[in-house]
Amino acid sequence: MSNSVAWLFLVLSGIADVVWAITTKYAAGYTKFGWTAASLVALVVFLGLLTQALKILPLGTAYAVWTGIGAVGSVLAGLLLFGEAMSAARLAAVVVIVGGVVALKVLPA
Repeated sequence: MSNSVAWLFLVLSGIADVVWAITTKYAAGYTKFGWTAASLVALVVFLGLLTQALKILPLGTAYAVWTGIGAVGSVLAGLLLFGEAMSAARLAAVVVIVGGVVALKVLPA
């Protein structure tokens, strides 16, 4: 697997992680069968893709990027799907997360 494919898998894993968080929320404590099934599928997908990406990518950078995708994606999902509020402090936190992820990717080791 090439480095670029590993990064693609990592990004797709981060997106699947956001899908997992959304479907887990909709599953309401795993009381709704369809959402529970979707949640478990998303979990398997994100773990599978993350596992493949970690064969090539450095652990610290990859995990930080994956976590950043999940965190920012989950905040956006909360805003768009669940009516959660966005305060200046929350926005600042998201900017810090994105900045840290970018720094880990761009700066030399």
